[in-house]
Amino acid sequence: MPAKLPPKPAARDVLQVDWSFFGEMCRALALRVWRAYDPQIVVGIAKAGVIPGVVVASILQRDFASMAVTRYGESARPTLVTAPPPSVTGRRVLIVDETCNSGETLKLALGAVRKLAPADVRTAVSFKTGSYEPHFYGMATESFIILPWDREMIVEGEFVMRPEYAAKLDELGR
Repeated sequence: MPAKLPPKPAARDVLQVDWSFFGEMCRALALRVWRAYDPQIVVGIAKAGVIPGVVVASILQRDFASMAVTRYGESARPTLVTAPPPSVTGRRVLIVDETCNSGETLKLALGAVRKLAPADVRTAVSFKTGSYEPHFYGMATESFIILPWDREMIVEGEFVMRPEYAAKLDELGR
């Protein structure tokens, strides 16, 4: 008797975020932070975390800085590209990213910030999509997120939907 294969995981729904919805998510996130924490500086994780980070920093009227984390390949672990600024030392820091699933990127960023001896550090994301618990998030969802600044790219002078997003929408029949 042949071995049974494990069931194929159900396809995740897709949440296509437009600019208006993104703006409201940032407002909600900033309000949640304001109610529970008073950061002196907001650090956005480049690339995509810089966008909600700078919006939240602006709403809270706080300093903003960035650090860069990337993955070299889809299944690779995140790598620190640009360290957080020394201005986090002795200050209350809020690290912001756009989404959080496994928490690997936030854990790496937290470790890098903690090496600079902040007074306190907390994390925030626009979308919590997995089991990792940041201190603050705008929305928890299991959906695959397509962000407005990440939806399209330029190919031969024309805007086209990113191929991986087009494939995901095709997979779901949209």
